[in-house]
Amino acid sequence: MNHLRRFAVVTIVLILASTAWGADAPGTWKDQAELAYVDTSGNTDVTTLSAKNKLTYQFTDRVTGLWKVEILNGKSDGERNAESYFTELRSDYACTDLLYYYAQASWLKDRFADIDSRTVLGAGSGYKFLTGPKHHLVGEAGLTYTIEKLTDDSDDEYVGGRLFGQYDYQINDTSTFTQNAELFLDLEQMSNYRLNTETALTTALNSVLSFKTSYVIKYDNEPADGTEHTDTILAASLVANF
Repeated sequence: MNHLRRFAVVTIVLILASTAWGADAPGTWKDQAELAYVDTSGNTDVTTLSAKNKLTYQFTDRVTGLWKVEILNGKSDGERNAESYFTELRSDYACTDLLYYYAQASWLKDRFADIDSRTVLGAGSGYKFLTGPKHHLVGEAGLTYTIEKLTDDSDDEYVGGRLFGQYDYQINDTSTFTQNAELFLDLEQMSNYRLNTETALTTALNSVLSFKTSYVIKYDNEPADGTEHTDTILAASLVANF
């Protein structure tokens, strides 16, 4: 397990170093807050509200930092039956206008899937295949180190891989269609993989507010005992950009 710990340490250092590299330079920030009405199916059938926030800071022309938070919490018949918390820190370093490197660390607690905690550390590279004005396409590939603990007190640690792709189509001046997919692999046990996808349509209402409809699929090929392979989230969201 020593090589796993070394990989985790290197990932954390990459995040801190890339952020510190541009910390003294003046930069700009932007924030995106999202409040959604959610209808879920799968391990939990519930109608509730969710909240998301994405804070981005441009340290320099090449270094960008990101902090993302997502909360889903609801009750049915007076009992809580939906609870999910997610946060992610990420730093990107642009080598060229098209090629970049990234390092990220995320944490998840998801009662949908009996996950008490899942920490994922990762680093890799990305490439912008299409850059507009109508079509945007980006792809990423990297390595991950996952530390997972389930609600039955079982746990697991493994080195894995990550593949990500996102396509954006600018329909007109106010509407954008987005499709992304993210695959997580366990390099020690290839049958242990997860796939997340999101299909979304976002329409700007004014310079600050947008309306977003989205459909998220979360698939786990080896879920915890007693839980389903697939969770889905259908949401209608009000998005504020600052």
